[in-house]
Amino acid sequence: MHVRLLTGGVAAACLMSLSLTGGQIAAAASHAPDALAARVVTYDASGSAEFKSAVDRGAAIWNESVDAVELRPVATGQRANIRVLADNGWPRALPTTLGNGTVYIGRQAVDQGYNTIRISAHELGHILGLPDRKPGPCSSLMSGSSAGTSCTNPYPNAAEKAEVEGNFGGELAGRAPAVRAGVIVD
Repeated sequence: MHVRLLTGGVAAACLMSLSLTGGQIAAAASHAPDALAARVVTYDASGSAEFKSAVDRGAAIWNESVDAVELRPVATGQRANIRVLADNGWPRALPTTLGNGTVYIGRQAVDQGYNTIRISAHELGHILGLPDRKPGPCSSLMSGSSAGTSCTNPYPNAAEKAEVEGNFGGELAGRAPAVRAGVIVD
């Protein structure tokens, strides 16, 4: 959110400059591309049953952690980029392309004692282009189940944040992010 907040300050400064210059820079400012805008990715948690609040919190954690992408609940009548479903299996993500796919919040892991918010943030991380990093410490969100049931950390570490920023900022930098389609089972 750091860049998005800064964008508001820059816009305010431009408006102040505009009023001081008598409107001469209006045309240039209105046609400048908004290179700092986050890519919006929508998610539909209506099928996530008892895990809906954990899914919403997992999305909010990503929104607090990165600037290049923003996860938003899908609007009524809109098609979501991400479908989130609850089932009785193990949690998993089926990414199709970067920012698109299906997430399953499996009750099997929850029944074994894994934290629902960590599961949600981890599986959304797969849709944002991150692989599993097993075995790994609790400080790594993408270490998933290898961190054990006592690990409740739902936050990505600095490297994971940077990777997502690179995945979604890659288009601006002239490089396409690599995404593998397939099932990622944790």
